[in-house]
Amino acid sequence: MPAIQKSAVLEALKTVMEPDLKKDLVSLNMVQDISIDEENNISFSVVLTTPACPMKDHIRQSCIAAVREHLPEAGEITVNLPSKVTSGGSCGHHGEKTNPLPGVRNIVAVASGKGGVGKSTVAVNLAVSLAKTGASVGLVDADLYGPSVPTMFGLENARPAVENKTIIPLEKYGVKLMSIGFLVESDSPVIWRGPMASTAIKQFITDVAWGELDYLIFDLPPGTGDIQLTLVQTLPVTGAVIVTTPQEVALMDVAKAVTMFRKVNVPILGLVENMSYYLLPDGSKDYIFGKGGGEKFARAQAIELLGSVPIGGVVREGGDSGMPVTIEHPDSEPSQAFLHAAQETARQISMRNACGCHGNC
Repeated sequence: MPAIQKSAVLEALKTVMEPDLKKDLVSLNMVQDISIDEENNISFSVVLTTPACPMKDHIRQSCIAAVREHLPEAGEITVNLPSKVTSGGSCGHHGEKTNPLPGVRNIVAVASGKGGVGKSTVAVNLAVSLAKTGASVGLVDADLYGPSVPTMFGLENARPAVENKTIIPLEKYGVKLMSIGFLVESDSPVIWRGPMASTAIKQFITDVAWGELDYLIFDLPPGTGDIQLTLVQTLPVTGAVIVTTPQEVALMDVAKAVTMFRKVNVPILGLVENMSYYLLPDGSKDYIFGKGGGEKFARAQAIELLGSVPIGGVVREGGDSGMPVTIEHPDSEPSQAFLHAAQETARQISMRNACGCHGNC
């Protein structure tokens, strides 16, 4: 019989706080599968709310330290960190809406106030980064007038299969994909009035076999038009990620996007500042579009700055070649910035889901 009891391990772990939720791991029911052998070697699992949790190492080390402090007779301590992605709350405006995608746990809108800020580049690399952490991810290219996902994933000539009148999304780099670019010729302009575009977006929701997903990301067109409104009226959107560049003209337009999402009761998960700086060969940074604009805007709007992504040839080349920078150059500074932004996005989602509300809590 081991000298240490499971109850003693739980008591020790009651002293470990979840960094964001400010409650102990035991009260949050995150501790599972405690096992103690005859030599007092202890193993247990702490079930995280996302595989993209940026606090994994902190949680593991805190657990080991707590058990060592309270149970000095313990042998080897093994902390497993599986994950189960949480889904949105069920109150307020969005909770009253029937979700046509019950298998999708979280719906994320990636938006910008104006074009040219690299919104699609951010959406693609967020999706790929989340998938690389082990999450199940889908990406909808909702920019119907300028679809870029086929090019950015190297799928310009690909066509999705149709089974029983349902479209089977294409998949690459672990991300399920849907784009109007898969359904029309690449050199054919998409000339639609607003109601037609809204109908197309609804079809991407109801007529595509998305299955079970942790995150479904919508790469929205710039601005605050019909497609944005259709999305928030059709689906319970978990939150929006706003993309900007540092210069003042971009920040003026992005304020309109923030205001729109707040008016329709969609939480702002945070801001990604793209093209933050150019990394010079000697390692120094050239702030070619100005410095700190995104940080100042986020602070003024009381939203999170999810990340700052440098501008560079590897990012552009990845978008053109069909191999996103997070795949082709995973250790590069832009890739690490995208991974950080993806982790922070997942973190914000988990925090909002934990509070049980889709409001701006």
